[in-house]
Amino acid sequence: MEPEYLSLIMVGVIFSGLVLGYPVAFTLGGVALLFAFGASFFGLFNLNYLNALPGNIYGTMTSDLLIAVPLFVFMGVVLERAKIAEELLETMAGLCGSFKAGLGISVLIVGAMLAASTGIVGATVVTMGLISLPSMLKNNYCAKLSCGTICAAGTLGQIIPPSIVLILLADQISNSWQTAQLNAGIPSPIPVSVADLFVAAIIPGFALVALYMLWQLLYSILHPTKMSPLPLEEREAMFANGKIKRILKTLMPPLLLIMLVLGSILGGVATATESAAVGAIGAMILAACRRQLSYTNLRESMLATMNVSAMVFTILIGAGIFTIVFRGLEGDLLVTEVISDLPGGLLGAMLVTMLVMFLLGFFLDFIQIIFVVVPIVAPVLLMMGADPIWLAIMMAVNLQTSFLTPPFGFSLFYLRGVAPASVKTIDIYRGVVPFVLIQILMLVILSLLPAIATAMPEWLYGTAFEAIDMSQVDTGTTAGGKSWSIDF
Repeated sequence: MEPEYLSLIMVGVIFSGLVLGYPVAFTLGGVALLFAFGASFFGLFNLNYLNALPGNIYGTMTSDLLIAVPLFVFMGVVLERAKIAEELLETMAGLCGSFKAGLGISVLIVGAMLAASTGIVGATVVTMGLISLPSMLKNNYCAKLSCGTICAAGTLGQIIPPSIVLILLADQISNSWQTAQLNAGIPSPIPVSVADLFVAAIIPGFALVALYMLWQLLYSILHPTKMSPLPLEEREAMFANGKIKRILKTLMPPLLLIMLVLGSILGGVATATESAAVGAIGAMILAACRRQLSYTNLRESMLATMNVSAMVFTILIGAGIFTIVFRGLEGDLLVTEVISDLPGGLLGAMLVTMLVMFLLGFFLDFIQIIFVVVPIVAPVLLMMGADPIWLAIMMAVNLQTSFLTPPFGFSLFYLRGVAPASVKTIDIYRGVVPFVLIQILMLVILSLLPAIATAMPEWLYGTAFEAIDMSQVDTGTTAGGKSWSIDF
């Protein structure tokens, strides 16, 4: 048997283990090592490849970029325990609740604000499900629209910076970009930074919010009897102590924290890790001002951060073992051959890749997809001429659907856990379908207008990547072109 076919069998075994619910990190690393030792017995794998493993693990644990992960997680957990979402939802409902679609739009606005401050999907969906779902149902919002709106708003933290997805994607895309450039004979490629992806995600992220809002308005026109404004007495009760005072007290602190964190990154004042540290301190100050920084809350926040960070880094180590073995079995050469032979060039390859990632979202979460799929397909797509920033944003929007797509979308499970018994599971599933379609529309728009993702990094930082022509990889030359000029 050729080693590259053995690599495909290994991938199949790993995906089977993941679908059956085995721990991700140990499935990735354990299965890969079993195949490595088994293949070496038959002379199909050189165990010297595993000599790179200690350096790989050390590089992961000492990465300045990945230090931002636990810091942003801690920031989000502290803010979530400070009960900011409750007051934001009530205030925005009071401001926007005078028209029929106002309550749904207020949920989307708060979802975007929480995405830019916490980025924790589960906590956001649960919180808004507990607070806004009863209010929406009480005001004659149909169950499908209510559930779909809450689930979609809760997943905005996957694309709106600061996003853990973008940090992990930056790490993987940067590695893939270096691999592609080295294969093309370019020894010193321009690195892909977290700041590049944060800036690139701003327009697509908020464009997605705008499309969600347009759907709310359109729904209110098509089905005017299935939603109602918030009663006047409820809106007046929210601002009994003064509208301006309530707005300043509720909206300004999280907005200032968002501006401090994102502004320092986008302005080039601080790196992602430095701004994450500032955000963590700012979250603690904000929680203390709200008298929510008790010893219990702080301890629980630190434990939650430790659990999430340990999971991410353990999966990353397991994925590193998988990548080494996969390449040692020449699986990367097989993937390169298959993808490059697809009809339609880069467009055909992107369509297949996006479809595969979309389908994997039915069964795997975004971390598993990033660490397993991206290292395999990204170098090939980059060598075919894809811009690394555009490719990362396309993948981020696609990965967001993994939280929404029935039947295994995680946000659906989160909402089901807190929704009243009167809300049927089928209502939740049917409610997210329009929002999944909107995300697919966003992918189409990004594919047709890649400048939506690449223009801002080039404008702010002068970041532009020369596209690699697959036919020139062997000669070590590249095809000229700006980051936005992707030739399909």
